[in-house]
Amino acid sequence: MGLFDEDQPKKKLVHEIGSDLSLLSVDELTLRIALLNEEIGRLEAERERKSASRSAAESLFR
Repeated sequence: MGLFDEDQPKKKLVHEIGSDLSLLSVDELTLRIALLNEEIGRLEAERERKSASRSAAESLFR
């Protein structure tokens, strides 16, 4: 079992919005919170990037 475990792709942790949380442990909830915080950061960074591009384009055409 241990010999071939490294070849298996690791299952990516996914959180489905609105899913039942009652069966998750405190550690699992903590991991999901971290995952969602990372995703929020990624979304905010993309929003900032797009906002900066839009502002640059708008100032170019004024």
